[in-house]
Amino acid sequence: MNPPPAPALDHPPLAHAEIRTIVLGILLTMFLGALDQTIVATALPTIGRELADVENLSWVVTAYLLTATAATPLYGKLSDIHGRRAMLLTATAIFVAASVLCALAPNMTVLVVGRALQGIGGGGLLSLAQVIVGDVVLPRERGRYQGYISIVFGVASIGGPVIGGFFAQHLHWSLIFWINLPIGLLALLMTNRVLKRLPRHERPHRLDVAGAVLMMAATVLLLLALTWGGVRFPWSSIAIVGLLIGSVLFWAAFAFRLLTAREPFLPLTLLTNPVVGFGTGSVACVFGTMIGLSIFVPIYFQVVLGLSASASGLALIPLMGGTVVGSTASGQAMSRFAHYKRAPFAGLAAAFAALILLAGAPDRLSIAADCAALGAIGLGMGSLFPVTTVSVQNAVAMHQLGTATGAMNFFRQLAGAIIVALFGAIVLGGVGPSGVTVEALASHAAGVAQTDLAHAFRWVFAAAAAWIGLGLVFLAVMEERPLRGRRRTNEASVPAE
Repeated sequence: MNPPPAPALDHPPLAHAEIRTIVLGILLTMFLGALDQTIVATALPTIGRELADVENLSWVVTAYLLTATAATPLYGKLSDIHGRRAMLLTATAIFVAASVLCALAPNMTVLVVGRALQGIGGGGLLSLAQVIVGDVVLPRERGRYQGYISIVFGVASIGGPVIGGFFAQHLHWSLIFWINLPIGLLALLMTNRVLKRLPRHERPHRLDVAGAVLMMAATVLLLLALTWGGVRFPWSSIAIVGLLIGSVLFWAAFAFRLLTAREPFLPLTLLTNPVVGFGTGSVACVFGTMIGLSIFVPIYFQVVLGLSASASGLALIPLMGGTVVGSTASGQAMSRFAHYKRAPFAGLAAAFAALILLAGAPDRLSIAADCAALGAIGLGMGSLFPVTTVSVQNAVAMHQLGTATGAMNFFRQLAGAIIVALFGAIVLGGVGPSGVTVEALASHAAGVAQTDLAHAFRWVFAAAAAWIGLGLVFLAVMEERPLRGRRRTNEASVPAE
C-alpha cells in the first residue's frame, strides 16, 4: 500500500541558501559524532598510561557504544514529538558538555562516565541529521545529500585515527575531546536560527516509556555480551550466557509491549512496512559488514600480509574511499533514474564477488589486487546507503520520519556490534591461544602459524560475503516506490517537502 500523500505545509519554502546552511550545520554535528568514534582508538594506549589504568581502558570505547546505540531510536521518536531543532540542539549540547568532562577527567572512572554521556548525545547526531535532511529536501533530491553524509563518515574514518595519534603523541590526549568544543559551538551557531524555519510535522504522540526502557535494557545487555564474549569472559561462561538470556527476556517483553501498547515505541505499521522492514534489514547487514571490515582489514594486512601498522592504515583507504565514492554516485543517480535500486544491486553483487575472491586466496593475492578488491567492496557497500535511507523515509508519513530513521540507524549500529563480535570470534578462534585480544593480535602473530592466520581470515571474508549476500536478498525484495517530488531544474528553487 502506498504511503499517504505528504500533508500541505503552512510555512514558506526554504531558499537554497537556507537549505545549504542547515545541511552544512548538521554535517558539522554529524562530524562530531563520527570523529569521536575513530579519533579515540589510537590515543587509548597513551590515555591508559597517563591515567595509570590500563585494565579498564576498553570501557572508554564500550561506554560510548552502549549509550549511543541505546539512545539512537529514542531521539528519532522524541523528534517526532518535540521537533527536530529541540532534539538536535539537546544532543549537541550534551555531546559538547560531555567532551569537556572527558578532557578534564582526572582518572579513568570520570573519563568513562564522560564517554557514556557523550554517547547519549552522539546517539542523536546521525539520526537527527538524516531526519532534518528529510524535512527540507524532496525525496528525489535527497540521495545527493545522503552522499554528503557518507563523505563526512569517510573523512572521519580515515582522518580520525591520524588526528588522534598525532594529538596523543605530540600534544596531549585531551585535545581529542577539546576539539569538539569549537566544532560543536560553530554547528550550534550555524543551525540555531535557521532550524527555527524547519517544517513542522509533529502530531500528538505519547512516548511509550516502558517500551523504550525495555528496548534499551535489551540492547545494553546484548552489547555487553558481544563486547565481553571471548575477550573478558569465555562465550560459555555464566556471565555471558546470563547477559544473553537477560537480553532475550527483555526483547520478548519488548515484543509483547509492541503488541499490547496503545502507541508502542516502534509502531507495528512501521515494522511491517515492506520498504521499511526490508530496507532496514538490507542496510543493517551491509553497514555492519562495513564496520567489521574497517576494524579487521588493517589487522589482516599486518598479520597475514606482513604490512606495518601505518601501511595497513593506508591500505584501508580503498575500502573507505570506495564507500564514499559509491554513496555519492548512487545518491546522485537517485535524482536521475526511476529504477534507483539497480546501482546498489550491481554494486553489492560486485562486493560479494570481491569478498569471495579474498576468501578463496587471502594470502596469495598481491597488495594491489587486495586493494582493488577492497575498493570494489567499498563501492558496492556505499552505493546502498543513500538508497535505503531515502527509500525508508519516502515510504512513511512525515510525522513518522524521525521514528523510522531512528529505528533504521539503531538496527544498523546493532548489526555492526553483532558482526564485529562474529568476526572477532572467528579470528580469535582460529589463532588458538586464549587471552589474545583482537587489538593485541598483531603483536602475537609471530607465534602463530601463517597458514592458521590466513585460514582464520578466509572465514572472516566468507562471513562478510554471507552478510552482503543477505543484504542483497533484502534489497531485491524491497519495493521500489516512486520518489515523491520533481526533478530540480534550478538550484534556487528547491521546494520544501
